[in-house]
Amino acid sequence: MPDNKIDPPRQLPLDLGHGTGYSRDELVVSGTNSQAVALVDRWPDWPSPVVVLAGPAGCGKTHLASIWRARAGAVKVDAGRIGDCMASLGARPAQIDDVDAGPVDEEGLFHLINAVRAAGSTLLLTARRFPSAWGVRLPDLASRLKAAAMVEIHEPDDLLLAGVIAKLFADRQVEVEPHVVQYLVRRIERSLATAMRVVERLDRTALERKTPITRALAAETVSAMDEGQGEFEI
Repeated sequence: MPDNKIDPPRQLPLDLGHGTGYSRDELVVSGTNSQAVALVDRWPDWPSPVVVLAGPAGCGKTHLASIWRARAGAVKVDAGRIGDCMASLGARPAQIDDVDAGPVDEEGLFHLINAVRAAGSTLLLTARRFPSAWGVRLPDLASRLKAAAMVEIHEPDDLLLAGVIAKLFADRQVEVEPHVVQYLVRRIERSLATAMRVVERLDRTALERKTPITRALAAETVSAMDEGQGEFEI
């Protein structure tokens, strides 16, 4: 009789925008994110009350922001509803994800920066681009943003991507040969979000077929995702 026991779902690490953050101790660090990690680690000794963490989608900036938010006890502020959070913020640090995803609430952001500065607190903003590309028209806000500290996260390099993929498998208690990890590094889109998707799909496919994760299975999975089938349920 086949063994139908299935392990309970495990939370994925590197939670890129969904749910809570992940442990700093288990963060994979490489040259592409080391400056941003160092900035998170040195808080509250920051060069400016306002820090902008910029980088492409899937580079891990939301993950880093969630680590900082937990460390600093910061309030997460909705980029579209900044005014609603002002009354309850007090002297606590604040953090906004993807502040440039839509039209910037210039008045709200200006008042938030002023409140943070007046309280001697800190504000962390994540964005895809640096403030000079946000199209800010309010001169006072533009001036405040010019005084902010800027840190860029680049697309993952081979070291970071391999470390993340290996860690994602380990967290799922799945053993994978190093050559399979290296194959995935060479083949997938260079983003942490894609790494999460391909590892999840490989794990689920291997469980369904009751087979180990081999290079052949990895090639099949990546090819299916390349063809636009990667979001389908197994």
